[in-house]
Amino acid sequence: MEKESELIRRCIEAACQSKESVEKWRRQRRTLERLPSHLSQSLLRNLLRRRLLFPSLLEVFKYSVEEIDLRGENSVDAEWMAYLGAFRYLRSLNLGDCHRINNSAIWSIVGMTSLMEVDLSRCMKVTDAGVKHLISISTLEKLWISETGVTANGVALLASLKSLSVLDLGGLPVTDSALNSLQALTKLRYLDLWGSKISNQGALVLQRFPKLSFLNLAWTNVTRFPNLSGLECLNMSNCTIDSILEGNGDKAPLLKLVCAGATFTNEAEAFLYMKTSSLSLLDVSKSSLSRFGVLADMKMLEHLDLSSGTVGDDSVEMIVCIGANLKNLNLSSTRVSSVGIGILVGHLPKLENLSLSHTAIDDVALSYIGLMPSLKVIDLSNTNIKGFILQPGTESHVDSTLTALQNLSYLESLNLEHTQVRDPDLHPLSSCKKLSHLSLKCASLTDATLHVLSSLPKLTTLHVRDAVLTTNGLDAFSPPTTLRVLDLMGCWLLTKDAISQFLKKHPQVEIRHEIVQNLSTEHQTISNRLSTSQQSLKGPQWNKKQGNLPMPEFLVDQRLKYNREELLALQFSPLSLQSPHDAGTVTPNV
Repeated sequence: MEKESELIRRCIEAACQSKESVEKWRRQRRTLERLPSHLSQSLLRNLLRRRLLFPSLLEVFKYSVEEIDLRGENSVDAEWMAYLGAFRYLRSLNLGDCHRINNSAIWSIVGMTSLMEVDLSRCMKVTDAGVKHLISISTLEKLWISETGVTANGVALLASLKSLSVLDLGGLPVTDSALNSLQALTKLRYLDLWGSKISNQGALVLQRFPKLSFLNLAWTNVTRFPNLSGLECLNMSNCTIDSILEGNGDKAPLLKLVCAGATFTNEAEAFLYMKTSSLSLLDVSKSSLSRFGVLADMKMLEHLDLSSGTVGDDSVEMIVCIGANLKNLNLSSTRVSSVGIGILVGHLPKLENLSLSHTAIDDVALSYIGLMPSLKVIDLSNTNIKGFILQPGTESHVDSTLTALQNLSYLESLNLEHTQVRDPDLHPLSSCKKLSHLSLKCASLTDATLHVLSSLPKLTTLHVRDAVLTTNGLDAFSPPTTLRVLDLMGCWLLTKDAISQFLKKHPQVEIRHEIVQNLSTEHQTISNRLSTSQQSLKGPQWNKKQGNLPMPEFLVDQRLKYNREELLALQFSPLSLQSPHDAGTVTPNV
């Protein structure tokens, strides 16, 4: 079965190789009509990804494709829609962020009998007139029209779509009256009203949607939310909250509550009417919550986000009380220190994701983190971690604190950006055999970092930004066979030739660097000129363009901090693995 799927994948890639290859098979329209739906959709996706899909080519797919995702494609317009309207079995159509789609373009899909899902999110040219076209599609079950030009009057027209179970009206001026007109949509399970104009009075209307399980009221004026017995997920971010689920009857089995950026007028009353014991996710990041005793009954919590809040070491005990099932904990930008992390040790046996960025933790915290065996993702960016601790009474001997992470046999992602970690401190990471994502950003890192990380067998994404990497260092770097993305932004010593040679040796790796961006932008500019003037560009002209790449305005030339001899030493020195600590050298400060 695997060989068969590999063969199919190669056939699809060959079919999408160039315009010429497309022309060869597009004439075999009858054969394509009998192609299974999943293969047709795979072929269509590949054509779109390679920019080989054009309106008339859609015709060959009209009897086989059931789902089309065109979001973000700015070329999609009324001509595309004319072909899509002829698709016999189309069930799902995603046109999100297609800014050329307007009311007249939607007219092409009027009356389609198989269409069940339509996404027009952020298509600003779609207005109430477009809604009049949409309501002719009686089979619609899911509709997204957030951030369009639809008004409250247009929203009221949607009442005729009796089969709707998902409705996204985010960012629209939905009023209490417009919401009241939608009571006929008794099958609604998902309703998004963020940024709407509904009030507490309008919120009472929501009790008339018996099957509603997901509701987003972020950025609204609702302060007192009534009890909805079937509600499972509620978002009241950036609201002023007096109470949640206040009212009689069976309490909602709420599983997820998001109150990011919310202001609680009375913290005790806000959670008084809730059945908090059923919550599995709580997000109160950037909120005014300061009394964390409300967490006491949330024994089933798996995801807890307290970032950018007032939590500190004195409140960590409340997390300990509910830590038995926690899998994700975000304490970024809080007052928690290494002492607080030590309190958590042994009480979070299932913790997989821990974020401590922008906190006051130091290398002591690493010894505690190493005692959390289930961790897979760790964010330690913008902290006081140095990667080593000097032994008392001596300045020559150092211990790498990252050694503690060797105990984490499931570690997959580690973020150490904007820390003070240096080359020799990274050696313990070579023992993290499951590490697939690593982020580093420090001017103290050199070629030795690449050498150390080349032994990670499952590394797929590596960020080494703002480092002092040289041409020789990149040339000597032998990346793991699994590496797909190498981010070298801000590594100012690297040259265009060095990067080009690396890409030739390792074509499977995508490099991110200012030089690569400039080449891509210039190539796109030249392609646009070609398509406009329909003229061919000669080779010498292209080479001349490449030889005069402009320096991006945002890139600061850090060579100013070195003299000529130091620059030459960095540029032409062999790959050095000597520890800066052992050598006694001083790294220039940025």
